[in-house]
This record gives sequence, structure tokens and C-alpha cells, in this order.
Amino acid sequence: MLKLLKERALPPLSSREEMLEVLQREEYGYLPPRPEALSFSVTPKVIPSFCAGKADCHRVMAEGTVGGKPFSFPFYATLPTDGGQHPFFVHINFRPDVPDRYQPTEELVDAGFAVLSFSYLDVTTDDGDFTSGLAGALYEEGKRGPSEAGKLAMWAWAAQRVMDYAETRTDVLDLTTAVVCGHSRLGKTALLAAATDERFAFAYSNDSGCGGAAITRGKEGETVRAICGRFPFWFCKNYEGYVDNEDAMPFDQHFLAACCAPRYVLIGSASGDAWADPLSEQLTAVAAAPAFPGGFPAPDRPAAVGEAFLSGGIGYHLREGLHYFSRADWLRLMEFVRLHTGK
Repeated sequence: MLKLLKERALPPLSSREEMLEVLQREEYGYLPPRPEALSFSVTPKVIPSFCAGKADCHRVMAEGTVGGKPFSFPFYATLPTDGGQHPFFVHINFRPDVPDRYQPTEELVDAGFAVLSFSYLDVTTDDGDFTSGLAGALYEEGKRGPSEAGKLAMWAWAAQRVMDYAETRTDVLDLTTAVVCGHSRLGKTALLAAATDERFAFAYSNDSGCGGAAITRGKEGETVRAICGRFPFWFCKNYEGYVDNEDAMPFDQHFLAACCAPRYVLIGSASGDAWADPLSEQLTAVAAAPAFPGGFPAPDRPAAVGEAFLSGGIGYHLREGLHYFSRADWLRLMEFVRLHTGK
């Protein structure tokens, strides 16, 4: 692994401030500012007798202004009813459903966690339209400059607003164990949310690949050309300048992971997900390791299917199967959180 890393000739890690600056300027765009006003309206217990009474599921509407313009989006708060404080997930999901095929909510509650979840499409559309939702509040007539926020940055910003709500529910939520997580494009989003917001104690990227947890230089599967050809709106316009020009990037994805340090990052891969490239995702853990207490204590080789390296500040696991946020992934994530919190 160390030999492979050397061959890819990555730019060296620098200060968190410097790495965040270049990542936002050249890849994701600058996140929007904090809202000038923000409030939450709650519709309680929208699923009767949820989890057999072990948790209440509330629908919450976040409403506020940013840049003087209104925005709003809904999310769901599944909160245990046992009277204790709980570690919790902020799950950026593809659907608003609770539970969902990517979110086994009752099992997470039974394991002692609360869950705050939202659908990314309730924030802004997953396309080149910058006139709807949060994008419409940020940009006049949908026009943006070369380093202004793409959609990933907007979804990350929304996860941070859900964290604002969490701060109002310290009766149920343990703010020292907030975990932001997502799959695929939303795994990229989870890393960006944690990199830019130190309130998240843990970030989990599941199968996030190019522009997420995978080193870009030398990557197999999806490339900058491929991702900018299909999803240029996820990123800022400057990122397109690195199509077929990855070696010119003054950054790589180990910067994104390292910006979460000294907090915790877990990267999850699937053995059959060649488009995301598990090897390049593991290489990010190796390259970012110097930024983390405990580093990345793993053998100097690619992970075998079923292996998990969880004891360092940055962890990695490789499960069998395809591109999917599976029960096995959630179990590894909970194991990682428990290992580092004792909760």
C-alpha cells in the first residue's frame, strides 16, 4: 500500500484551514454561510407506536433565511423514549422514508442510537437546475461563479442544519457522539459535512468513490472525466479543469478525510463496487493517517473481503457485495463508534 501510495505522488497534507480552502475553491465550492434565521416546527409522533413504543418519530421542518432569502426542508427525528441520552446518526439519505432500505431504523434504536434523517432531494434537486430549493435561495436566476457551491456542498450544509436541531434536543441526544453518514454521492456529502463542521464526532462514507473517499490519481473505475460528464453540478465549476488533468490537482481526497481529524472517519467499501474502486478508498485511509490520533493501524496490503481495520482514528472495512448501504455496513459503523466512545 505504501508503495502504491508513493507511485501516485499525492500532494502532502497541510493545515486543516489550507486544505479546506483548496477543496472548496477547486472541487466542491464554498459552503453557504450559516442562516441568518433558523427555526424548527415539529409534527410529533408521525408514525404511531413506532418501534413498538421504543422510539418516537417526529417530522421536523427547518425554516430560515440565507442571504436574505427563505429556505425550508423537512427531516425526521427518531428519538428513543427510555429517558437517556443517546449517540445519534445524521443520515443523509436518498428517500425520506423511515425506515428505509438504507436505514434499518428499529435495529439502530435497539442498538442504542437515535436517528435524524432527511432526503437530499428535499433540499435541492439532483441535477443542473440551480433555481429550486436551497439552490434557488442562493443564486440569482440559477447562475453561479466558478467556486460557488455545487449540490454536494448544499446537501452537506443541510446536514449541518439538522445538527443545529440536534443541539436543541440534548435531553435525548449526546452531542459528543454525532455521526454523519451517507452512501455513494451522499457518502461524499457526509465527509464534506464533517470536514467543514467540527460538531460531527464521526463521519462515515459508504461506497463514495470518486470525489469522495477514493484517491483520484491512478483511480480505476469512475474518473474526473466520467463524473464531470454526468454530474458536473455536484461540484463547483473549477473542478472541471481537472478532467484528464488529475496530476495538476493541488489536492486529492486524503485532504477531505484529514480535514475531519482529530475526530473519527470510517470508510466503507464493497468488493464488487469497481466503479468506486475499493483499493483507492483504502489508500485514502493510508494517506490521511498522519492527521489522526492512532493513525491507520493496518497491514501494508489491500484488505481482504470481510476485513475491518477499526482501531485507529481513521478506519476502513471491505465487505462482500455490490454498491449498497447494507446492514453489514451499519453493523461495522456501530462497532467503530462503540470502540472509540465506549458507548
